Amino acid sequence: MFQTYNVTARPEQGPPRLQALRTELSREGLDGFLVPRADAHQGEYVAPRDERLSWLTGFTGSAGFCAALISCAGVFIDGRYRTQVKRQVADLFTPVPWPEVQLGDWLKEQLPTGGKVGFDPWLHATAQIQTLTQELKGTGIALVQCDNLVDRIWQDQPAPPMNPAQPHPLDYAGEPAAQKCERLAQGLRQAGHSAAVITLPDSIMWLLNIRGSDVARNPLAHGFAILHDDARVDLFMAAEKLPEIKDHLPASVTIHAPETFVQTVAALNGSVAADSGSLPQIVADALGARLADAGDPCALPKARKNAAEIAGTAAAHLRDGVAVVELLCWLDDQPPGSLTEIEVARQLETQRRRDPALRDISFETIVGTGENGAVMHYRVTEESNSRLEEGHLLVLDSGGQYLDGTTDITRTIAIGTPGAEECAAFTRVLQGMIAMSRLRWPKGLAGRDIEAVGRMPLWLAGQDFNHGLGHGVGVYLSVHEGPQRLSRVSTVPLEPGMILSNEPGYYREGAFGIRIENLLVVEPAPALETGDSERDMLSWRGLTYAPIDRRLICTEMLTTAERDWLNAYHAETAAKLRPHVSSAAQTWLDDVTKAI
Repeated sequence: MFQTYNVTARPEQGPPRLQALRTELSREGLDGFLVPRADAHQGEYVAPRDERLSWLTGFTGSAGFCAALISCAGVFIDGRYRTQVKRQVADLFTPVPWPEVQLGDWLKEQLPTGGKVGFDPWLHATAQIQTLTQELKGTGIALVQCDNLVDRIWQDQPAPPMNPAQPHPLDYAGEPAAQKCERLAQGLRQAGHSAAVITLPDSIMWLLNIRGSDVARNPLAHGFAILHDDARVDLFMAAEKLPEIKDHLPASVTIHAPETFVQTVAALNGSVAADSGSLPQIVADALGARLADAGDPCALPKARKNAAEIAGTAAAHLRDGVAVVELLCWLDDQPPGSLTEIEVARQLETQRRRDPALRDISFETIVGTGENGAVMHYRVTEESNSRLEEGHLLVLDSGGQYLDGTTDITRTIAIGTPGAEECAAFTRVLQGMIAMSRLRWPKGLAGRDIEAVGRMPLWLAGQDFNHGLGHGVGVYLSVHEGPQRLSRVSTVPLEPGMILSNEPGYYREGAFGIRIENLLVVEPAPALETGDSERDMLSWRGLTYAPIDRRLICTEMLTTAERDWLNAYHAETAAKLRPHVSSAAQTWLDDVTKAI
């Protein structure tokens, strides 16, 4: 099985590790050290070697950081992890709501007379350091580059991953790597840049049509790249990763040892483009005044999926839908109290693994029953494993990494007879999901301009949820992909070909959680007789097909348009999936997709 359920961190491990870190602080003459959840490539996902935040604090979320001072230690977490962090860290660590509380303000409060705070320049993007430096200006608090102090005390730290990279076939990629390099190089020339520095692994994978396995659940190989304005590429990747891709790479790619990356960057001439939000500070230092904060040149082209990528993703979603239907059919046949969360996760993975194109799950399956469902990124372990009891809601958020696409789907399922309050909240979440699915909007709008549509039914009831409405998704790449997002902070205009999730939710700590998620692709909206002919509009096409639990719907709360959408979605789901599921699942599918 891909997923394991062992406990990876315990709260009681944190205090002695924090004490050891503080010993190193005293030895270095520092008052604090910053511990991010990041690696040298500045991607969202990290290998076991780079799980420093989890190792030190016990917090296993996918975003956050710790500011470990001599006198206190703050663990900064966003709204997704407010409940989770309470379960995972010891009392010596103080959860800090971020971004409501900024690191600079917190440091000023904790170090009123000034001090020295160390950081590893490989693990912090230059934009982060620039912002923090400005916030601390005139306070007497200095940021000091230093060796990684966590690495000093982590005695059994795993080795760096060295798994071989693989070619990504043109049939799935839809565009040769050489053509991508030339297309992006032309953009560099037009902007007056001599080169671009690329550190994000998913950008390098996309650009060169390769994939890897250095990071669990994500087909990424660690490395760095420099794209020159004549379409040449310098690839900095360990020799162990190269045997299967050497002959696949374009002739314009030259391979170098990773240890020479900073030295090569320092020797570049002219204006060099990079993304300050993902460029490690040590690389920014090597560039100096030549650094042009022009963004990652791969980000937007990668986000605008081509026809082959969209077709592959759609095909992967249909096969994934078959696995989900088989799981839901099986689940409905089990009496309340007879199953645990782990049993559900294993059964779903078993169904997915029947597809020979599956290479991994796309993230650790979230299967949370009862109060565990209120932990937005809950990871079940052998110790937390709970039974699905009568009256529970089960949040099942999962996905697969297939050769032709990446999937991500959430369904909330009634175990036994659900309560009236749970059904009302579920219906509001469903109404928000339907509203976003039906939306048409003028070209040029960003996620922040339309995200509220998916929240409005909850807002009208005085409710909300502490995560974005949706994130970008790659094609056999990262299940979380930028720069597109359905978020109140996203300013990137949505464009045809972008794939995003639509996942409103509602969470009541200590009681239950709800989330419904489908993936959507942006397309030009069909013309309407009533529409302005000169106004370009965009809309969504659905990619995800699996039934939505009608037992949780208060049908009297739905409008006619909402009922019509749900009935049409269920009819299409049945038509697409019925020919490919077992006879038992066919009978079940016919029943649960009946019109309401």
